[in-house]
Amino acid sequence: MDEIIGQYDRVAESLAATYEAQPFEEIHRQVLTLLPEKPVMILEVGAGSGRDAAWFADRGHEVVAVEPAAQLRDWARRHHPHPRIRWLDDRLPALDRVHRLGLSFDLIWLSAVWMHVPPGQRQRAFRKLVALLRPGGRIVLTLRQGLAPGDRPMHPVSVQELEHLARRQGMATLAVCQDQDRLGRHEVRWETLALQLPDDGTGALPLLRHVILNDDKSSTYKLALLRVLVRIADSAHGLVSLEGEDTASLPLGLVALYWLRMYKPLIEQGFRQTPASRRQAGLGFVREAFHRLRPVSPYDLRAGMQLTGDRGRDLGEALRDARNTIVRMPAFYITYPGQSEQIFKTTTRTVRLGDKITLDAPFLWSFGQLRMPWHLWQAMVRYAVWIEPALVTEWIELMRRYDDTEARPYEAYWSALRWLDPEHDTRGVRTLVQALQGQGCPVHCVWSGRRLGEKFAIDHCMPFAAWPCNDLWNLLPSHPCVNLRKGDRLPSAAALARAQEAIMQWWAGAYQTRPALRQRFADEARAALPNIEDDRIDSESVFDGVMVQRTLLSRAQQLPEWEWRSS
Repeated sequence: MDEIIGQYDRVAESLAATYEAQPFEEIHRQVLTLLPEKPVMILEVGAGSGRDAAWFADRGHEVVAVEPAAQLRDWARRHHPHPRIRWLDDRLPALDRVHRLGLSFDLIWLSAVWMHVPPGQRQRAFRKLVALLRPGGRIVLTLRQGLAPGDRPMHPVSVQELEHLARRQGMATLAVCQDQDRLGRHEVRWETLALQLPDDGTGALPLLRHVILNDDKSSTYKLALLRVLVRIADSAHGLVSLEGEDTASLPLGLVALYWLRMYKPLIEQGFRQTPASRRQAGLGFVREAFHRLRPVSPYDLRAGMQLTGDRGRDLGEALRDARNTIVRMPAFYITYPGQSEQIFKTTTRTVRLGDKITLDAPFLWSFGQLRMPWHLWQAMVRYAVWIEPALVTEWIELMRRYDDTEARPYEAYWSALRWLDPEHDTRGVRTLVQALQGQGCPVHCVWSGRRLGEKFAIDHCMPFAAWPCNDLWNLLPSHPCVNLRKGDRLPSAAALARAQEAIMQWWAGAYQTRPALRQRFADEARAALPNIEDDRIDSESVFDGVMVQRTLLSRAQQLPEWEWRSS
């Protein structure tokens, strides 16, 4: 594959000119009726010059355009600088970077790509593509038949082979089309195959339903572990990594941290988590360290925070106790239906605890790791907003059953199980803006470019009402009138792209010269944003993560979008 990519790089300019000379509607006229009319998420693999990606983006679609040939990708980025196109250096069969985005797609588009995938890698490549589809999503592939050019070796392809792979993944064939070569090459012809996924295609949602509704439960532990993972999928998926081909790996310290944050108000308010026949003290993680954390707010139990002295030691011990309970109980006993095989597999490490704890990635990973099937993790990322209510409802029913004759009002259970999101807080960044202004440093509205005076606003880029997050990267200086007009709407892809330079300048001026804030900025971005690699935390990679997070929120919550207009 590397050899082929190198060949495309060497002739990038001439190939791009050839591609751009052929209109999209003419090349793909046979499948135009199969393409989505309303704006959706599209993945193009092997995007070449960007012609097809730009056609989709011009029609309102959000596009992730994958192109492994650097020269072609750079040419496409220069000639199609569209805010709805996210360019990515990735390749089949793994598409690791695409999977790390956590996105799902309505259409996956492969034009003149499949013949470059070696036959021995095609089963894996196709499985990876299907894992990225939303229920009802489609894959469209154009296949080149005939002689290959001497400078770009190609493998034989067939519709029959792809249909066989599709059937194994539960996909149906929508259409098969044949066409002559539009460049007039008599030795070349083309076939286009359109496939559709009728369901989620992975079995993840039925498996989750089984654990939530049908699996035997002697406590709330199984529901708690699932809810913890769903909450991490919603707010801290940046700390999760892809291991091998199809395994998600999570830091056990993070799982334990969310576990404590979730159980703390329930235990302190006396809600039973086991049947009345069992002692409440039998909860394995509720030990002395847990009780000593009573003065600590659940808001402080989040990635990036730092605790020192007795509080640091207590939290470290409580995390270790929670980790041990998770490993020995729910992770051990949640198995595939009718089998003894664990769904969640764990590896623990000996943790050295001191009197100063920073809840950053190295510390959270030091407790060990929890592994789970990648398709199950992706389902949690994509469907958290629907999975969590089912978990909470079942949890309430368990607690009411455990309380027996002493059941409380239904609303009390809902209130106790409410995830304690951080309070709306912009004070730290507001103080920083005032300090900069006091030093004579101009601060500008990232959206309008206007210089800010005594009166200014601190805007949550991702609206707090939809996604409570006070991370430094999410707090931006804004003119009060602009902030008022934006309200709780999500910035459009175009608005965010236009503000990129101003946002990155703000991050650089506010945080990069202050070591403590620089480290906090990096820790928070790494935890909350997708597609940020551990060894590359810079403004550009963080902004790219912000763009992906914007798309995730747009897809998951269908938020109204805001477009900055100067008048």
